[in-house]
Amino acid sequence: MLQFQIQSDSDIPSSKQLFDQIRFSIASRQYPPGHRLPSTRQLATITGLHRNTISKVYQQLEEVGLVESIAGSGIYVKVQGNEGGTLPASPLFAQYPEASQLVQKSLDELLWQGLTISQVKELFLAALDWRLRCSAQVLVTVPTKDLGAGELILQELEKALAIPVQLVPLEELAQVLVETKLGTVVTSSYFFAEAESIASPLSIRVIPLNIYDYSKELDIIKYLPLDTRLGIVSLSPGILTVAEILIHSLRGDDLLLISAQASDHVKLRGLVRSAQTIISDPASYPIVKQAIRAIRDDIIRPPHVICSENYIGDKSIQLLKLELGLGEE
Repeated sequence: MLQFQIQSDSDIPSSKQLFDQIRFSIASRQYPPGHRLPSTRQLATITGLHRNTISKVYQQLEEVGLVESIAGSGIYVKVQGNEGGTLPASPLFAQYPEASQLVQKSLDELLWQGLTISQVKELFLAALDWRLRCSAQVLVTVPTKDLGAGELILQELEKALAIPVQLVPLEELAQVLVETKLGTVVTSSYFFAEAESIASPLSIRVIPLNIYDYSKELDIIKYLPLDTRLGIVSLSPGILTVAEILIHSLRGDDLLLISAQASDHVKLRGLVRSAQTIISDPASYPIVKQAIRAIRDDIIRPPHVICSENYIGDKSIQLLKLELGLGEE
């Protein structure tokens, strides 16, 4: 688990530092659904923040739908979307006995409610038909201010899925869903609550994607020499903000941290001139390499460039493929 640390001399408010660190832990499943978060007293001891500040951070996390408070028990990571349910299974009951038992139990419950076999069949067929039609189009949604994160998701899903994928700003999602009527909305766990509040009234499902936990990259950063000039490059300003908070919590002022969006060519040129080590997302990696080649004759030693793993974890993509009925036979 991350050791939450607050940099008191940072321009970023302490409450936002803690909020983003906890949200990252949830989105990367270091705090999985159902996990009990530390008490306000425990976090006050770890971070040095007042318990009232921590309570307000937990309230913000609850307001955006990431955690839930259980009276007398504590604060728990909220189950999102289909995380708590059973994934669709094959009808080969002899091969999958647990699936057979589940189907039988569902049939029994529906029949006890007074439905006929024909009605149950119609319900199942309608649900399957709806699922298949929803799977015909995938909409990726993120807020306009962080379309870079959406571009990362889009690129990774286009490689993994052989169906249309469209990027839609969260602010335009309602209008697009009214026009398309069917589809599946996917988004980072960061933005799940907002997307679900828009899509659910229209009977359109939203599937949260868990982001990669960056454990390998954080391990590298942990052992960088003192005063290393570290560059971070991404398409997403949101990823850069979280990265800065995580790195500061891990190393404090031990490193000289420089960040740039891949689209900011002026800032990127300055970064590749100054940094000794650069970590970039996969989409930004070729842009960083090209920027280094462009100034190769002006620098004595080129920076060491590390390409991070995909923004979306492999397991999350595999679960999405199952949800969309695209799993391997």
